[in-house]
Amino acid sequence: MECNMSDNDKTAAKMEPMFLPGVEKNPQPGPYADALRMMQAAGEYPQIWHMFAFKPHATDHLARFTQEIMREPAPLSPWIRELIAAFTSARNECPF
Repeated sequence: MECNMSDNDKTAAKMEPMFLPGVEKNPQPGPYADALRMMQAAGEYPQIWHMFAFKPHATDHLARFTQEIMREPAPLSPWIRELIAAFTSARNECPF
């Protein structure tokens, strides 16, 4: 399947404002806010990073959970898990 949108159109389509403008506009100082700024400068990023930057202590457990699921020993290798996550994100039209 081929997409006829330009790269700028694709980024604009994926980066619509969040439903929570108070979260999106109020990142708290810390590594998540720094990472969010770098990704915003690149133009495309998963919007969940706004939640990580808004409430870093509340999302620390999610970051640890994700790293353990994706990186710790398991029946599937980490690269296969990454491939599954990337495929799922692409099917959901969500940047990975």
